[in-house]
Amino acid sequence: MYQLMETSSTGGMMGLVLSMVILIVFMYLIIYLPQKRQDKKDTAMRNSIEIGDEVTTIGGVIGRVAAIKEDTFVLETGSDRVKIRFRRSAIASVEKLDMGTSSKDSKSKDSKEALKK
Repeated sequence: MYQLMETSSTGGMMGLVLSMVILIVFMYLIIYLPQKRQDKKDTAMRNSIEIGDEVTTIGGVIGRVAAIKEDTFVLETGSDRVKIRFRRSAIASVEKLDMGTSSKDSKSKDSKEALKK
């Protein structure tokens, strides 16, 4: 009888360990992997800033990038051209500067079509 009790407690212990392993794997897949992907996207966004881009900081300051150094950048805000220095990690979002290439391309296409007629 003692042997029978020992076997059932070992089976219960294996079930507990198995359920803990499944829970840890589930937590890894649901929480850690998406956060890791988001961190990679944020790092790429922060590394892609260029002078002239419009940036919003995590504090809500909006302005254009005036200068970039290794891990900091200078943000120019408002019409009074106040310049504030921030760390790259303070960037919440970046809106890339549009150099007008799309409007130039459409204008050149329109003019080429007009010449053909």
